[in-house]
Amino acid sequence: MKIIGIGDNVVDCYLDQGLFYPGGNCVNVAVNAKRAGAEEAHYLGIFASDDKAEHIKTCLQMENIPFGHSREVKGISGQPKVNLTEDGDRVFVGGPKNTVQHSVKLRLTEEDLSYIKNFDLAHSSCYSSFEEELPALSSVIPVSFDFSDRHDRSYLERVCPYVQFAFFSGSHLSQEELRGLIENLKPYSISVVGITRGSEPAIFIVNGKIYEQAPLKTEVVDTMGAGDSFIGAFLVGYMDQLTVQEALYRGAESAKNTCTFYGGFGYPKEL
Repeated sequence: MKIIGIGDNVVDCYLDQGLFYPGGNCVNVAVNAKRAGAEEAHYLGIFASDDKAEHIKTCLQMENIPFGHSREVKGISGQPKVNLTEDGDRVFVGGPKNTVQHSVKLRLTEEDLSYIKNFDLAHSSCYSSFEEELPALSSVIPVSFDFSDRHDRSYLERVCPYVQFAFFSGSHLSQEELRGLIENLKPYSISVVGITRGSEPAIFIVNGKIYEQAPLKTEVVDTMGAGDSFIGAFLVGYMDQLTVQEALYRGAESAKNTCTFYGGFGYPKEL
């Protein structure tokens, strides 16, 4: 399986540690897909011109994730500030707004699309300001998309026609809201809908059939990036023709491992 992450990159600033870690949904999914056995995992996005962007690039190189088609824009990287609860859950407490990620959107060229065609799957997210490019992207490759907690009808209408894999964070949803989300997704031709629910079993709907996968027990250090690692490993397993339940277990194993260290995939550096 060959996958490309297209969109956001940030560094997560852990205020209690005085450290930052590379991250961003699309970076995390690419790295975790590679760690899960993807034949190739690449990244395409917009880097800032600061030391934090250089650290992200260095980490991608160490993980064998090519990013040569990415852009660089003068400015600072997205750097959300994070505090951790006693249970290892991450709580975002703001960050600068004058970042490259806030001011510039990625626009795909014909050269980009020719390059992207060589992959089996492209993954993007609601954090990437990439919605306008989804029609062009989906015309050349199947698309995976992380909606996080964005599931209002207008956003679903904007994005869902162009995705085959849709992932949601549903730990905050009541049973009624969960049923409502699933109902609102029925009009769209989405092959796989995945809803992770924190400590509750994830619910996946694959070609109309419902599956569940409970989180695997571990000593939780930090939940940052656990959902992204679930997505990355699940996609590799599913695209490599494992059964749905086997692919879900692979995702749960990857999320479990991510919870045992700080950051989305490690590599701390002093703020």
